[in-house]
Amino acid sequence: MSALVLGVDSGGSGLRVTLARRSPGAEGPRVLGGVRCAEPVRTGPAGIDADHMAEQLLPAVRELCAAAGAGGEPVAAACVGAAGMATLGASLRTRLPGLLREGCGVRALVLAADAVTAYAGALGQRPGAVVAAGTGMVATGTDLSRWRRADGWGHLLGDCGGGAWIGRAGLDAALRAVDGRPGGSAVLRARAEERFGAPLSGLPAQLYPRADRAAVLASFAPDVADGCAEGDPVASRIVRAAAEEIADSAAAVCPAQGGGGGATDATGTAVVACTGGLFRLGEVLQGPVRAGLAARLPGVDVVEAAGDPLDGAVLLAHELAADRLALPRDPALLTVTGPGARQG
Repeated sequence: MSALVLGVDSGGSGLRVTLARRSPGAEGPRVLGGVRCAEPVRTGPAGIDADHMAEQLLPAVRELCAAAGAGGEPVAAACVGAAGMATLGASLRTRLPGLLREGCGVRALVLAADAVTAYAGALGQRPGAVVAAGTGMVATGTDLSRWRRADGWGHLLGDCGGGAWIGRAGLDAALRAVDGRPGGSAVLRARAEERFGAPLSGLPAQLYPRADRAAVLASFAPDVADGCAEGDPVASRIVRAAAEEIADSAAAVCPAQGGGGGATDATGTAVVACTGGLFRLGEVLQGPVRAGLAARLPGVDVVEAAGDPLDGAVLLAHELAADRLALPRDPALLTVTGPGARQG
């Protein structure tokens, strides 16, 4: 029988929700509609706030079901992918299954870190490695028996090579130019003054009090990339260093590196995908990343990401409904409640 499935992507820019239908014999889900809730889900002392997520999610699901002519029909399977799930997801894992079951009839639920839904969106359920880079950066790999994860420690402790990391390095070079210290860049100083205002002595007051300072730092990454394209040697060094960090993380999680030979496609070639907004910087970053991957993973096949984290959430819900969920369970990264909770 056909069944409704639901994919949810929760991050710093809010909730994105897609309702789809699984049909017997169909290769993939048929999307019925989508909606975005702009308010990010709150995080408190207990972690990600399950009640706040449900307050936004349940009306969105009911609206999508009504628009699709499926009002009152239960949702056979859902997947919620959330930033911070690995370290802040205890409340979601405890409370959200019941809230969704009572609120919109969700029978089975996958709760996953956004790195896992990014992986599923990029590569589906085959073994490999995926780098997800935007404001932050995390690499995830699996041989379908266990997960490997590198970085994703946030802009204060890691996310090396991500947008905030590049932006922070670029602003450091701009401020070095203000001070007359070695390593400064006049090009990046001019770009920083254009973006944040002159003099740059006002930058700390703009940046430090803001809760979204990682995003503010990341907003300067395109300026660093432009400086690199203009031939500025300092900007070029920053972008090359970011590419090296990204390649290091990908190599750390690729199962082929561990001797298992697992991160391969049907031809036996190692498969790696890069996804996320940072790669929209273009060839100035993508070229050095490909070179870094080739040096660390000889013979690696760098493939185009098939989709984004929301696509991955819809796919995982669809596969759970079909009893074909093959990605490995993990207490922090991927848990299943309801039918299909056994390891696939």
